[in-house]
Amino acid sequence: MAMAPVIKLVLGSVAFAIFWILAVFPSVPFLPIGRTAGSLFGAMLMVIFQVITPEQAYAAIDLPILGLLFGTMVVSIYLERADMFKYLGTLLSWKSRGPKDLLCRVCLVSAVSSALFTNDTSCVVLTEFVLKIARQKNLPPHPFLLALATSANIGSSATPIGNPQNLVIAVQSKIPFWEFLLGVFPAMIVGITVNAMLLLGMYWRLLSDHKEDEEEVQNADSEVVAQEDVQSHRFSPATFSPVSSEDSNLRMDAAETLRNRAGSAGESELISCNSNASREQHNDAESQGESNNTNNMFQSKRWRKVLWKSSVYFITLGMLISLLMGLNMSWTAITAALALVVLDFKDARPSLEKVSYSLLIFFCGMFITVDGFNKTGIPTALWDLMEPYAKIDQAKGIAVLAVVILVLSNVASNVPTVLLLGARVAASAMGREEEKKAWLLLAWVSTVAGNLTLLGSAANLIVCEQARRAVSHGYTLTFTKHFKFGLPSTLIVTAIGLLLIK
Repeated sequence: MAMAPVIKLVLGSVAFAIFWILAVFPSVPFLPIGRTAGSLFGAMLMVIFQVITPEQAYAAIDLPILGLLFGTMVVSIYLERADMFKYLGTLLSWKSRGPKDLLCRVCLVSAVSSALFTNDTSCVVLTEFVLKIARQKNLPPHPFLLALATSANIGSSATPIGNPQNLVIAVQSKIPFWEFLLGVFPAMIVGITVNAMLLLGMYWRLLSDHKEDEEEVQNADSEVVAQEDVQSHRFSPATFSPVSSEDSNLRMDAAETLRNRAGSAGESELISCNSNASREQHNDAESQGESNNTNNMFQSKRWRKVLWKSSVYFITLGMLISLLMGLNMSWTAITAALALVVLDFKDARPSLEKVSYSLLIFFCGMFITVDGFNKTGIPTALWDLMEPYAKIDQAKGIAVLAVVILVLSNVASNVPTVLLLGARVAASAMGREEEKKAWLLLAWVSTVAGNLTLLGSAANLIVCEQARRAVSHGYTLTFTKHFKFGLPSTLIVTAIGLLLIK
C-alpha cells in the first residue's frame, strides 16, 4: 500500500496518537475524558481530517465482533445471576489444604472460567472472593491476586470467546472454534502449570511463614463457633428456679383449698373445658393449614429457582457445543443471550443495563481510528521493513514476530495490535496451515503479553481496582509487585507457548 499524501499522513498520525494516549492513559491531565470518549474522539478526528470518508468509517465497524462481544456479555450476566461464579468462589476454599493448594486452585479456576466466560468477567466476579479467602486465612493477598490476573489472561487465550482480541482474530481469520481450541489448548495448559510453579517458587517462603498464623486463626474461629453454639443452647432460668421450704408449705395449703372448691364446680368446669378444647383444636388446624401452605409456596419457589438455574446452565452448554460444531459465533452467542432473556420471563432491562456498552462503543471508535491509521500507509511501510525477519517458517522469524507483538501489545494495547498486524502477518504466511499458525501465534503472544505490566491488560486493572475498592478488606496491588512477577512469567510462558502452538 502506497503512502498517503503528507497532509493526510500527518493528520492521521495525530488522530491515532491522541487515541493511543487516551486509551493507555485515560485520566491524562490535559484531556481526562476516558478510553471510550477517547476512541470516539480519535474516530471523529479521522473523519474531520478527511483521512477516511464517513462511509468508510461506518464500513470499518465490524458488526460480527460487536455481536459476539454483546452476546457473551449477556450470557455472563445471566450466569452470574444463576450463581455460577459464586459456586466457583466456593470451590476455591472447599477442603483447602493450605495456602499453596489455594494458590494452585486460584490459577486453575481463573484459567477455566476465563476461557469460557472471558477474562474480564472472571476477574470482576472472582477478585473479591479471592481477597476475602486470603484475609480469612491470614494470608498475604498479592500472590493470589497475581495468580488470578495472570492465569485469567493465559486461560483466556485458549478460546475465541476468552478475550476481545481473540474475538477479533476468530472473526477475521474464520478459524472454527474447535480448531482454535485445539491449536492453543496445549500451550495454555503448560502455560498455566508453569505460571503456577513460578508463583509457588517466588512466594514459597512467604506462604510458608503464614502457615502457623493461619492455623491460629482457624483455631480461634472454631473456638468462636463453639462458644456461639454453647450460648445458643443455654437452659432457660425459669425451668430450674430454686424453691424454699416455706414456699412449699404455702403452695400445699393453697392446693388443699383448691381441691375443696373443685368438688362443687367440677361439672360446670368440665363442660367449659370441653368447649375450649374443641376451639383450640380448630385454631390449631387452621394454623397448621397456613403453615403447610407457606411451606408449599416456599418449596415451589425453591424448585422454580433450581429449574431456572439448570436451564441457564443448559443453554450455556448448548452455546458452547454449537461453537464447537462450527456454527456462526456471533449469532450463536446472540441466540443464547436472547434465549436466556425469554426464559427469565420478566423485564430484561435490569440485566441488559449491566452490559458494558461503553466497551462496545470503545470498539466502534477503535475500529474507525485503526482503519484510518492503516490508510495512512505507515503500518504497511513498517511491516514491509520487518517482514523479511519475521517469517513464521523459521525459529528466528517466530522469535522476532513474538518480540514485536509483545512490545506493541504493551505500548498500543493488544486489540489495536491485532487490528494493525493481523491481516499482514497472515498474508505473509505460505499456505493455509501457516496462515492459521500465524493467527494463533498472534492470539497467544498478544494475550500473554498482558501479564508483563499492570497496564498490559484490562483484566489486570480490574483485579487491581476491585481489590482496592473492596469493603473492609481492601488491598492495593502496586505496579512494582506486578512487574516483579510479570516480567519473568511473561517471557517464560510466551517462549514455551511458541513451541506448542500448532
